[in-house]
Amino acid sequence: MKQLAYLTKFFRKYRWRLLLGIVFVGFANWFRVWQPKVIRNALDTVVERVGFYNNHGGIAAHPEAMSELSGKIAWFGAAVIGLALLMGMFMFFMRQTIIVMSRLIEYDMRKEVFAHYEKLDLAFYKRNSTGDLMSRISEDVSKVRMFLGPTILYGLDLTFLFVLTISSMLSVNVTLTMWALLPLPFLSISIYWVSTLINKRSEKIQQQLSVLTSSAQEVYSGIRVVKSYVQEQAMGRWFADQSEEFRNRSLKLIRIDAFFFPLMALLIGVSTIITVYVGGLLVVQGKGVTAGNIAEFVIYINMLTWPVTAIGWIASLTQQAAASQKRINEFLQTRPTIQNPATGQAAGQGLPAAGIKGHVVFENVSFVYPDTGIKALENVSFEILPGQKMAIIGRTGSGKTTIADLLVRMYDATEGRILIDGRDIREHDLANLRRRIGYVPQDVFLFSDTILGNIAFGKDDITREEAAFYAKSAAVHEDIIDLPQGYDTIVGERGVTLSGGQKQRVSIARAFAKQPDLVILDDCLSAVDTNTESRILGYLGNALADKTGIIITHRIYSMLDFDKIIVLDNHQVAETGTHEELLAKNGYYAELFEKQSAAEINE
Repeated sequence: MKQLAYLTKFFRKYRWRLLLGIVFVGFANWFRVWQPKVIRNALDTVVERVGFYNNHGGIAAHPEAMSELSGKIAWFGAAVIGLALLMGMFMFFMRQTIIVMSRLIEYDMRKEVFAHYEKLDLAFYKRNSTGDLMSRISEDVSKVRMFLGPTILYGLDLTFLFVLTISSMLSVNVTLTMWALLPLPFLSISIYWVSTLINKRSEKIQQQLSVLTSSAQEVYSGIRVVKSYVQEQAMGRWFADQSEEFRNRSLKLIRIDAFFFPLMALLIGVSTIITVYVGGLLVVQGKGVTAGNIAEFVIYINMLTWPVTAIGWIASLTQQAAASQKRINEFLQTRPTIQNPATGQAAGQGLPAAGIKGHVVFENVSFVYPDTGIKALENVSFEILPGQKMAIIGRTGSGKTTIADLLVRMYDATEGRILIDGRDIREHDLANLRRRIGYVPQDVFLFSDTILGNIAFGKDDITREEAAFYAKSAAVHEDIIDLPQGYDTIVGERGVTLSGGQKQRVSIARAFAKQPDLVILDDCLSAVDTNTESRILGYLGNALADKTGIIITHRIYSMLDFDKIIVLDNHQVAETGTHEELLAKNGYYAELFEKQSAAEINE
């Protein structure tokens, strides 16, 4: 239960619903326990009156007997129906409080888990699969809700019914009660044994479910690759193997449940036989037990059938919920390594928006990826003044993208420091810093929304006319208006309905729409032609002339006059200078320019 202790704050939040639910459960069971008493009185009354008439000439000698007995039986029947109606009404109320409370907590938990996911840093998402994240926020939260609703409801129902029923039984005859409840110790031993097995197997089932979810999500996302390599059958066999493992683990858990529930029914049956036998002996011996009491006890025992049987079900749900809550807690207890100095937490709302000048300084920056230990940068230093444009050029794996990640604080530098406007980047309000940077990553991502929605993603109050302006700046306006619904076209998951170049340009328009103070384009012009490239760089050079710009690329853009170009090689700055200065050095930059010029001539 220590894993489920996390839920205490939700119980405090909805304490009035829970308290009312407890009251309603108490009343529902109070009226339920009264029904056997009414039936006992009815049976004893009938037996007593029939005996009376038999001792005074028989029923035939008393014409009023049938009407008297009919009236009494009708009254008792009406009382049982009335009690059943009252019990049903309070059962409705208890579900409206406790079950509704569980749904509200489920809603709160999903929001909390999702919000926490958003706070976690990029390294967390590299360590954990998307399918596992989805499984914990969906399947695991649903398992916990079953504990919060049905488990608590039936647990309270069981407790009240046990207390009220056994109290009523003891008030009739202690000896008969002890005999009737004799199988209960065996029940306790069974519950302890099965709960241990259920807990272990439930955790294994949830882990395998995460594997299944991750596998399916990965195949769906990479369906183009799967089809192009004709690997449908291979992936199907692999998924079938994982499904078979899930099936086997689930069947092991079901076998435990299948063994446990019949055992509960057997113990109840034994209690009923003991009650009838011992009660009959007590009636014969005249120990104050009547035929009505035996009927009352049999009804009590059968009333306890569901709660006793439910003990195993409740134990199963509780153990499954504990296993699921443990998995949820693992992520909720994960703290982001990138903290916002303005709030002491991960990037949130932060302080009111404030512009930055765009003065960027790298001072002996080195970076090693925390999970892999791969060195991406080593002793990198450079400076960009406000409004300047800089290009970062280098071979694949030289550390170009890492510089962009450090500037938007997806990671913090391992050594050295990064200054923006003279302040350490770790001292800036994280949310505001990211608002003021227009970043177009190498791996372009579009949401399953309209094109307008994707362009306006970073700026809520953007108009359709403004979106069109930024789309023109990114040279994608003509492509958009040629689509069937224009700017209202749904791009599909990850922008699947658009070409690679169109996705890149929509992503650039999204960055321009933020009107950032610092623009970072990470190799995002690789899928566009030379003419389109010129238009985009023209906007960057003219409309954003007073903004700091960084273009990360493996190509040389001669149409944009860069104030500074740095060349990365082996994770270090190999060359620095302007276009003419680097050509004069006759190094890697000059070699790359010569190859690119020759390729353009051949085209």
